Amino acid sequence: MNVFLSLGSNLGDRFELLRAAVRALRRMHDVHVVTASAIYETEPWESEPGLLRDEQRWYLNCVVQIETSLPAEILLERLKRLETDLGRSRAPGTPEAQRFAARTLDADILFYGQRVISAPDDLHIPHLLLHERAFVLRPLADVAPELEHPTLYRTVRELLEELGDDHEVRPSGLPRRWFED
Repeated sequence: MNVFLSLGSNLGDRFELLRAAVRALRRMHDVHVVTASAIYETEPWESEPGLLRDEQRWYLNCVVQIETSLPAEILLERLKRLETDLGRSRAPGTPEAQRFAARTLDADILFYGQRVISAPDDLHIPHLLLHERAFVLRPLADVAPELEHPTLYRTVRELLEELGDDHEVRPSGLPRRWFED
């Protein structure tokens, strides 16, 4: 299955955490890393409770394309374990507060082939908000501009052109082939 993942980090050595995530993906059984986008520095959407948005550290974000025979549910479990292994902790509180908390690594499944999945364990594919977020669409357009969203029937390029998100997303200046060891 052709799968696209979003990776982001705004705590610790953000670049090294993204590299560590890709190395871990390469070591996973039944996962093959195909390519990755450039890395973008992105403005936080909201801030953690107690911080102003401009006080929270900006994210490094990218998209990684993989091929896998893993079921989506198992892939999600592995990604959650990877987040934890790389230092992510989920603070107590409401899901809303957790959503905007700073993190060492955030890993989301954007697309799993052309499948549409909605499961009670917080598995929603395509990712429910990907079409509203420049920090997802810009790097996704690097690797799959003509990929069609299976429910919106628009390509990634079209979704990016129509995007109303005004959060800043800028090239990080990091090497383009950063994911190759």
